[in-house]
Amino acid sequence: MAEMQGEILSINGPIVTIRLQGVRNGEQVRVGKLGLMGEVISLSGEQAVVQVYESTESVRPSEPVIALGHRLSVELAPGLLGQIFDGVQRPLDTIFKTHGDYITRGLNLPALDREKKWHFEPNLRLSLGMQITGGMVLGSVPETPSIVQKILVPPDCAGELIELVHTGEYTIETPLAKIKRADGSEQVLCMLQRWAVRTPRPYTSRDHSVAPLLTGQRILDTFFPLLKGGKAAVPGPFGAGKTMLQHQVARWANADIVIYVGCGERGNELVDILESFPKLKDPRTGRSLMERTLLIANTSNMPVVAREASIYVGVSIAEYYRDQGYDVVMVADSTSRWAEALREVAGRLGQMPVEEGYPAYLASRLAAFYERSGRVTTLGGDKASITLIGAVSPPGGDFSEPVTSHTKEIVQTFWALSKELADARHYPSIDWNESFSGYVNIAQQWWAENVDGHWLEYRNEALGLLAHADELSRIVNLVGAEALSPSQRWVLTGATLIREGVLQQNAVDEIDSFCSPEKQMHLLSLMLLIYHQGIDLLALGVPVQQLQSLSILAQARRLKSVLGNTELEKFQAMQQSVRDTFNKIRIEYGYEKAAV
Repeated sequence: MAEMQGEILSINGPIVTIRLQGVRNGEQVRVGKLGLMGEVISLSGEQAVVQVYESTESVRPSEPVIALGHRLSVELAPGLLGQIFDGVQRPLDTIFKTHGDYITRGLNLPALDREKKWHFEPNLRLSLGMQITGGMVLGSVPETPSIVQKILVPPDCAGELIELVHTGEYTIETPLAKIKRADGSEQVLCMLQRWAVRTPRPYTSRDHSVAPLLTGQRILDTFFPLLKGGKAAVPGPFGAGKTMLQHQVARWANADIVIYVGCGERGNELVDILESFPKLKDPRTGRSLMERTLLIANTSNMPVVAREASIYVGVSIAEYYRDQGYDVVMVADSTSRWAEALREVAGRLGQMPVEEGYPAYLASRLAAFYERSGRVTTLGGDKASITLIGAVSPPGGDFSEPVTSHTKEIVQTFWALSKELADARHYPSIDWNESFSGYVNIAQQWWAENVDGHWLEYRNEALGLLAHADELSRIVNLVGAEALSPSQRWVLTGATLIREGVLQQNAVDEIDSFCSPEKQMHLLSLMLLIYHQGIDLLALGVPVQQLQSLSILAQARRLKSVLGNTELEKFQAMQQSVRDTFNKIRIEYGYEKAAV
């Protein structure tokens, strides 16, 4: 489509009113002499309102505006993985090498390298004259040593295959195939595709999620599970550990591709992530984690409107890899900053504010974003998924504010972070009273088939014990521990075993950083065994102080960082040691028959 030119009429921060005949809603434009990137968001005759993704300082009315003929889109081809992009998919590494530390306004760089050649292997099942449709595999490219990228026929493309190249080295713009459409026209296909970010990529059908996303974090996997294809939120105030938790999920989750979107977060936090991720090793391959990771960085000092675009850029890339049959995890940090961008733009447009100044469409925008998650059958017939994890930063830790409350209604897993737990150095600082998971019944089937049929029973008992202990702690704070009965004091001890021996996890400990499902179950069952053994002895009249002073309690709490994931037989030995210890006390008090 030929470029059309108009002019600027007025400027209101990132909102620019233009006159441009024939421009379409959602179309990308270049604004002013600097060529700032923008997107049309409303039309009125020949006038249009544009939101600009860069600072409009020094831009004046009457400067030219050029319509580019396409909507805000992402480039999809080999070369995405391992990259670091800004909120509108400009490559930050390339910008740094060519323009220095700062992004020059109006900078127009391709997201992907046009010169690099990739080794393309055509799909041997294809033959000339064959009818092909969207989602079929033209061939494959080893994008990284860890990930093979499938080159797909675009979703809106169908016809007779009349040309297909042989195995060889090609750039992303080299024609690979040619098809003849039903109307007789021909279309050339290459590795490079473009996709409008606000339009979800199509799929054949949506399926039910069947397997948990295993993160190696005990409080997530065992207590508040998230399924592959699910949606989760991580709300928490400043300093509660959101970034570290997301770091752990990105590193250890059993997904094929990880996409991290830093949306409006502080620059120092994003710098820490951008520096640490390339140094991480992929636990599955032993190679760099960046070989299956992509980062999108949009800091709080970057133009506010680009935040709004960044999560759509991220989820469109996630859908691209999902369509190739991969399980993708996308972390958005944070949707609160994204919502603030919506609020600022809505205010400049004069739209009616509702809760705390947010626009009336906040809830629907959040829901539409999270609905792009899910487990699907792709156009190519594969089963694949996108799991969305959105961090939320409620001001002052107030979970009743609009972004958190609307998100809570949308997601099915809610990992609520607590400032009190973080201050007490309890990490991950997930509040077991505020958090929930709607995937427990499905996860229970997986745990029963693959790990232990008692998972749900143990989980529910542990959560009940923790809730009971919290009630007793309030009594202790009012009248002191002396007001409690021995069995109530033992409840507090049992809850401490679960908190310190299971829920707490050291992200920088080589042994404790990742915990396999089998180890998680052994740890939890061990703590519950100790609690049950103690209850039995209390019923026989054994003083609670004697039980609380047993050295085996401290040994059990330390076990998580002593025994690795492959030393499960030692957990069984520890359980026998617990039984022996409590049986000695039974015999000491004259009860000759030991418990089994």
